[in-house]
Amino acid sequence: MTDHITASLLVELLTEELPPKALARLSDAFSQGIAERLASRGLIDATAPAAEAFATPRRLAVIVHNVRSVAPSREIREKVLPVSVALNAQGEPMPPLAKKLAALGFPDLGIDQLERASDGKAEAFFLSYTAPGATLAEGLQAALDETLAKLPIPKVMKYQRPNGDDVQFVRPAHKLIALHGDAVVPVSALGITAGRETTGHRFLSKGAFDVTSASTYARQLLDEGRVVASYTDRREQIRTALLAKAGNDQVVMPEALLDEVNSLVEWPVVYECAFDDAFLAVPQECLILTMQTNQKYFALTDASGKLRSRFLIVSNIATDTPREIVEGNERVVRPRLADAKFFFEQDKKKKLADRVPLLANVVYHNKLGSQLERVLRIESIAAAIAPLMHADLALAKRGAFLAKADQLTDMVGEFPELQGTMGRYYALHDGEPADVAQACAEHYQPRFAGDTLPTTQTGTIVALADKLETLTGIWGIGLAPTGEKDPFALRRHALGVLRILLEQGLPLDIRQLLKLTYAQFATQPHVEDSVDAIYAFLLDRLRGLLRDRGYTANEIEAVVSQQPARIDDIVARLDAVRAFATLPEADALAAANKRISNILKKSDGAGTTTLAVDAALLGEAAERDLFDKLASVTPVVQTQLAAREYAGALTALASLRTPVDTFFNDVMVNAEDPGLRANRLALLSQLHAQMNCVADISKLAA
Repeated sequence: MTDHITASLLVELLTEELPPKALARLSDAFSQGIAERLASRGLIDATAPAAEAFATPRRLAVIVHNVRSVAPSREIREKVLPVSVALNAQGEPMPPLAKKLAALGFPDLGIDQLERASDGKAEAFFLSYTAPGATLAEGLQAALDETLAKLPIPKVMKYQRPNGDDVQFVRPAHKLIALHGDAVVPVSALGITAGRETTGHRFLSKGAFDVTSASTYARQLLDEGRVVASYTDRREQIRTALLAKAGNDQVVMPEALLDEVNSLVEWPVVYECAFDDAFLAVPQECLILTMQTNQKYFALTDASGKLRSRFLIVSNIATDTPREIVEGNERVVRPRLADAKFFFEQDKKKKLADRVPLLANVVYHNKLGSQLERVLRIESIAAAIAPLMHADLALAKRGAFLAKADQLTDMVGEFPELQGTMGRYYALHDGEPADVAQACAEHYQPRFAGDTLPTTQTGTIVALADKLETLTGIWGIGLAPTGEKDPFALRRHALGVLRILLEQGLPLDIRQLLKLTYAQFATQPHVEDSVDAIYAFLLDRLRGLLRDRGYTANEIEAVVSQQPARIDDIVARLDAVRAFATLPEADALAAANKRISNILKKSDGAGTTTLAVDAALLGEAAERDLFDKLASVTPVVQTQLAAREYAGALTALASLRTPVDTFFNDVMVNAEDPGLRANRLALLSQLHAQMNCVADISKLAA
C-alpha cells in the first residue's frame, strides 16, 4: 500500500445467512462503527466521515471515503508528574520521574526539557512532543476489533474455523475484504485474513471473484455477482416492483415486512400468486396476518380496501419460467389459510359472553388477580365514566365486559396481534350492538404513537377505563417505569389517556378519573394509593406531548405548572399564553407576577394573603388605583374565563400593567404597620389570583 495517500476504503465481511430482522441494525452499527473509529484516529480527511453502508443476507460492508493511509502527526502536551512527586526537597529528580518518562518513551529526557506549570491545583511537569499518526493498517485493525465487539447481535453463535480455532459471531464468517483504493490493507477479523475475494449470488452467479477496488465494488457485485448490495436501493427496488405488479390493486406493505423481505434476498424478483376465493369468507385481517407472519407474502386489496385472492411474493430467484416457484408458494399458503378458516369457524361456535367467566383461569398478575377480576374492574370504571360523558351506561358496561374475551379464542391464541380485532368480529356474529363490538377493537387504541383514537363513545369509555386500570394497578404494586424499563408500557397507556382527553375534547377531571379507578382496587391489598404520583407522571408525559406539538418549554410550564384538572382545554390555554406573550405589556406583567409570587410565598405563613382588602386602609394613590382597576377588570376576566375565552381573559389583564408598575414604584408592601402590610398583601393576593387564572404568566419571565 502506497504511503500518504487518500482514497476510499472498502470493508466487507462475508458470512452465512444473517438473521433478517437484525440485518438493518447490524449494517448501521457496522458501517457507523468503522467510520467513526477511523475518524477518531485521524484517518479520515474530512470534517465528518462519509460512509456508504451495504448489507445483504450474506454480507455486511461499508465504503468510507477520503480515508488516509497514515493519520497526521499530533502535537501532544501531557502532564508527567506533580513537582512535589518528581523532585525531592533539594530540587533533585526522584526515581518516579525517571520511571514515568521511560513509560512515555522518553527515558533520556532531562528536567530542563520539561515545562513547569500549574495544573490548576499544584505545580507539575508537562511534556510536549509530536506523536506520529497511526497507519491505516493499525487504525483499521483496531476499528474492526472494536466494531465487531459492539455489534447489536441478537444471539451469538459459536463455531470452529477450518484450522480448529473457536470463534463467536452472529453467523460463521468466510471472507474479509479490506481495500484502500485498489490495495489490500493487511488486517484480520474472526480468524480471517483480509483479501479482495468475495462471492456473488448463491444460484445466479458463477461464485467467487476478485473486487478490483473500493470504487468498483457495488458495480461488480451487480454485474458479476448478481447481487444488489445496497440495502436501501434493494428495498426501494422491491417496493417499486410490488407496486408495478399490483396494477390497479393496493399492496398491503408494512415497512417491517418490507425490511424483513429485503433482508432475505440479494436479487429480488416479484411474482404473482393466488389462493381459493372460498378463504375470503374469513376476516381479511386473519388472512393478511397469516400471509405476512408465516410466509412473508404481500396481500393485495381493491380500491375500497377489500382483500383480493391474489398476492405477491418476493423471490431470490430470477427465471423466465416461474411456474414451479408460484405453485410451490400457493401450495404452502393453502394450509395456513385453511388453519385460519378452521379457527374462525370453531371460535364462532362459542359466544364471547360465555368465554368471560373462563378468564378467571388466566392470571393477570399475582398481586392483581385474574383477567376476570381485571375485566370486572374495567367494567366498574367504565360504568363510572359513562355518566360523566352522558353516555349509554349499558353499552359502556357491556363493551368493557366483553373487551378481553377474545383472548381465549383459537384465532387470538395463534395470532395475539388480532386481539380486539377478532373480538369485534365475534361480537357482531353474536348479535351484540355495533358500539359494543367496536369497543372490543377500539379499547386498545391508540396502540402506538400516531395511532388513531377510538371513534365511538363506547370505545372511548372502555379505552380510558382499560388504560386507567393498567396505570393504577401496575403503578400501585410498585412497578412504575424506571429509566428505559417500562415492561407494562405505562408510558404508552399514559399518552393514550392524554391523547383521548385532549384530542376528543372530553371535559373530564383527570384526578377524579384516577380516584374512581383506585377505588376499584379496594379488594387488592397490595395496591397502594398512587393517584398523586400517577397524576404527576401524566403531567410529565403531557409536557412531552405538547413539546412535540411545537409549544415552548416556558409556554407549557405556564399552563402545566398550574396542575390543571382538565386536559381538554390545555391547547386553548397555551394558544392564549402564546398570544399574550406578543403583547407589549407581557414582559412587564410576567416579571411583576413573578415578584408577587415571591412576596406571597414569604408572607403566607402569617396567613395574611387570604384576607379581604379593606378599602379604607388604601392610603396611597397607587394602591387605590390598582384596587379600582382590578375591581373593574376582574368581572371581565371571569366572564371570559367562564366562556373559555382564555385569550380574551389575558388580554383584559394587560390593562393592569401601568397600575401594577406604579404600585411597585410608589408603595412599600412590607409596611411597619401590621394592618397596612396585611391589607397590601391581600391586594396582591387578589391580583395574583386574577393574573394566574389562565396560566402562571410568571413562567414567561426571562
